Amino acid sequence: MIDRKTHWQNIYREKPPSEVSWYQTEPKLSLELIHRCRVARDGAIIDVGGGASVLVDYLYRQGYTNLAVLDISDRALAVAKQRLGDAAGKIEWFESDITEFKSPHLFSLWHDRAVFHFLTDKSDRDAYIEALKLALRPAGHLIIAAFAIGGAKKCSGLDIVQYDASKLKRELGVAFELVEEKDEMHITPANKAQQFTYYHFVRETGS
Repeated sequence: MIDRKTHWQNIYREKPPSEVSWYQTEPKLSLELIHRCRVARDGAIIDVGGGASVLVDYLYRQGYTNLAVLDISDRALAVAKQRLGDAAGKIEWFESDITEFKSPHLFSLWHDRAVFHFLTDKSDRDAYIEALKLALRPAGHLIIAAFAIGGAKKCSGLDIVQYDASKLKRELGVAFELVEEKDEMHITPANKAQQFTYYHFVRETGS
C-alpha cells in the first residue's frame, strides 16, 4: 500500500516543480472555465491538489481576493508560498489528504486538475465526494480535470482512473449537474502528450 503523502513528498524532493509532468506555465483552460463561472472577485475559490501550480498566482493577479490552495505535500505548498512572497499571507493554505479534509467554511468554486483521477479505491472517492459536498455551497461550481478514456493509465508512478462524462457523473451523483466539458492535450515538460478532459459541474440547490 503506497503512502500518498510520502509519495508526493518524494516527487517534490526529486524534481523541481517545472519538471513534474503536470506542470503548466499558464493554466489557460482552468482560467477560461473559472472565468465562465462568473464567481465574484471576493468569492471563495479552492484549488485542490494545487501544490506548486501557478493557478493561484494568476487568480491573485486578476483580483480574486478569497483564494485557497490544498495539497498533501507541504513541500509543494512551500514552493508556491515562496514564489508568491508577501501575497502568500493573503491566501489560505491547507496541508491535507483530500479524503480527510474538513473545510472550515464554504467555497463558491472547487477546482481540481490533479487529484480525483488518482483515487483508485472507491472508499477514497467516496471520502473525496463527502469532503466536496461539505465544502461547496449550493449552486457552487465544480471544475475537475481527469485523464481521458484511452489515455494514460499511470502518472508519476501511480495508477490512475480514466473518465468520460457519464463515468464521472455516476461517481458524483445527482447533486451535480454537468454544464460543460472540454478536452485538452497537455504536453509535459518531457514532451509527452497526455489527453485530459475538463468538466464543469454546478451543485444543485437543496443537495
